[in-house]
Amino acid sequence: MSDVIELAKALINRRSVTPEDAGCQQMMADYLAPLGFDIESLVFHDTTNMWARKGNEGPVFCFAGHTDVVPSGPEEKWATPPFTATEQNGMLHGRGAADMKGSLAAMLVATKRFVQKHPEHLGSIAFLITSDEEGPFINGTTKVIDTLEARNEKITWCVVGEPSSTSELGDVVKVGRRGSLSGDLTVYGVQGHVAYPHLAKNPVHEVALAVNELANMHWDNGNDYFPPTSFQISNVKAGTGATNVIPGHIEISFNFRFSTEMDNQTLMNRVTDLLDGHELKYDIKWTFNGQPFLTSSGELVAATQKAITSVKGFDTELSTAGGTSDGRFIAPTGAQVVELGPINATIHKVDECVKMSDLDDLALVYENIMINLLTKV
Repeated sequence: MSDVIELAKALINRRSVTPEDAGCQQMMADYLAPLGFDIESLVFHDTTNMWARKGNEGPVFCFAGHTDVVPSGPEEKWATPPFTATEQNGMLHGRGAADMKGSLAAMLVATKRFVQKHPEHLGSIAFLITSDEEGPFINGTTKVIDTLEARNEKITWCVVGEPSSTSELGDVVKVGRRGSLSGDLTVYGVQGHVAYPHLAKNPVHEVALAVNELANMHWDNGNDYFPPTSFQISNVKAGTGATNVIPGHIEISFNFRFSTEMDNQTLMNRVTDLLDGHELKYDIKWTFNGQPFLTSSGELVAATQKAITSVKGFDTELSTAGGTSDGRFIAPTGAQVVELGPINATIHKVDECVKMSDLDDLALVYENIMINLLTKV
C-alpha cells in the first residue's frame, strides 16, 4: 500500500461529518510537525481549523482543504460501509474518498517528499484546513483568513484540493468560481375566502409579474471566463393547504450565481428597486455566500499546468464552472488560487469512491507544483 492510500484510508475511517473533525487535523498535525511545521489550532464555536506553516519568509505556498464530509445517508444503501475505507478493483471507497480526504493525503505525502528532497526550498509552505466547508461556512476558512489578515500574514499561492477533475485526473483545473447571493423573499397580502377575492389580496398574484421580470432580466454579459449572471428560484411556499383559502403571504427563495462583471450590492439594489416598483409589501433576507474570484494567469497557473503535463502527459483545461468553494475566502486577500483534485463523479453520492492510482498521481502533481514554485531553476 502506498503512503498516500494508507493516509487516505486512515482519514476516511474517521466519521468527520460537518462540523466534526473527529481527530483528522490532529493526525495531519502529527504528520507535519516532524517536517518542521509549526501547528496552530484555531477553534471557532463548533469548528476546528488548522493553520500549519513551515518557514517564516515569503512567498507562501499553501494547501487548503477540509476534513469534514457530508452525511452518508442511509448506510444500508452503500455497497461498503461509508466510514470504513474499502479497496475494490483499484478503487478506494468511503465517504470523503474524493471530497476531499484523498486530496489531503496526497498533499501530506507530496509535502513530505518535497521537504526531504529540497530542505533549502524557497519561501514557506502552509496548510489551511477546516471542518466547516460542507456546512454553513461561518466558522471555518473565512475566520482563519480573518485571523491571518489581522496579523498581516499573507498567502501568495494556494492550491485547494477540491475534486476538480471530470474524466481523468488533472483534465480540469478550477481557476475561479462564480459569486453566490441568496435571497429569502416574503410578500404579504390579505388572507381570505377564494369566493370573496374582493375582501382579500392574493400575494401570489401580486408577486407573479415581478418574479417573471426577475426570471427574464438581463443582468450582464459575463466575460471570457464566466457565463452571464443567472437568477434561479429554488423554493416557493404559500397557502394553508386548503383549496378555498387565499394565502396571506408567499415565501420565495432564490439564488444568483454571478460573474466578475457583477457584485452583490448591485444585485440587491436591482431586486429591491424592481419589487418597490411593483408596490409590493415585502421583507427580504439576503445571504451573501461569496464574491466571484479569478486567477486566469500567473505563476501558480503556469506551475500547475506544467506539473500536470509532466505527470499526466496532457494539457489541462482551465475552468470556472461549478458551485462555490473556500477559495472565495482566500482569493480576496490577493492570493493566486487554483483548485485541483480527483474526479468528481461520485462526490456527495452513495458509494463515493476514487481511483487509487489517481491519488498517487495527484501527490506527484502536487509535488511538482511545489518544485516549480519553490526551487531555483
